[in-house]
Amino acid sequence: MPELPEVEVVRRGLERHVVPSRIVGIDVLHDRAVRRHVPGAGDLAGRLRGRMIRGARRRGKYLWLDVAEGNHPAPSRSGPGAPEAGDPGECIVVHLGMSGQMLVQQPGAGREKHARIIAVLDTGVELRFVDQRTFGGWMLADLVDDGSGGTVPEPVRHIARDPLDPLWDRERTVEVMRSRTSAIKRVLLDQAVVSGIGNIYADEALWRAGVHGERTAAKLTRPRLRAVLGAARDVMVEALAQGGTSFDSLYVNVNGQSGYFSRSLDAYGRAGEPCRRCGAVMRRESFMNRSSFSCPVCQPRPRVRAVPGGVRRP
Repeated sequence: MPELPEVEVVRRGLERHVVPSRIVGIDVLHDRAVRRHVPGAGDLAGRLRGRMIRGARRRGKYLWLDVAEGNHPAPSRSGPGAPEAGDPGECIVVHLGMSGQMLVQQPGAGREKHARIIAVLDTGVELRFVDQRTFGGWMLADLVDDGSGGTVPEPVRHIARDPLDPLWDRERTVEVMRSRTSAIKRVLLDQAVVSGIGNIYADEALWRAGVHGERTAAKLTRPRLRAVLGAARDVMVEALAQGGTSFDSLYVNVNGQSGYFSRSLDAYGRAGEPCRRCGAVMRRESFMNRSSFSCPVCQPRPRVRAVPGGVRRP
């Protein structure tokens, strides 16, 4: 699934190409693409016709388009989590899922095989939601106060700020992590603790910080946790500069281009290859029905101890 850098690349493209614009027509081509919008395709299409797209925003891996009535002015500030003034309004929450794409196309461009939603804009282009695996989709949601002067979609209210958010509080995140007795990688993937980090960038951050993903978060020192979070931020900034990480043609930006940060990965997907820091053979381990990649020398597994009853704990 796309992680923060990939979603931010899409958000920036939408901000550049569709904000502001008016939706003059919308065609839902597959009901699964609007299954999260409980009233159905007709309701979504009817409520979006004539609305203005006035912002493209993001929190972590969650993307949305602010919409307002046609005479509503475009906001003076936009960006990943820019605060909104006045009535919070509504938004289109975009779930990219495993293969969702938001493409900006000319009306004459051939329709993609897996196009699911097509919105015709008054700027003369079409905003197309393409999703081969149909795990993603659109829904309309109310914007609500996020408690710090900004707004977020109601379904995203529980999501924590991410390391690229100007209002992200690293020290607060460290304290939350120190209260968790779960493995540090599991905590990094918990979007209610810190958002935007998925399997790929968790492995990269842990490799950079020299921490094995099975280490218990509460047992790590504050400096070590700061190092992990700092590494996560650094690697996502670097990935963003290269358009994100693409392993196939399913993740692309709004122009259909793939990112190329996969060439710079130090841990993820490198099982059997030499560690770029010490030369040891990188390993792959199973983790939460996924794969984790780490160096056996730079990231030693946590020690386990025997306890009464034969249970072994780190």
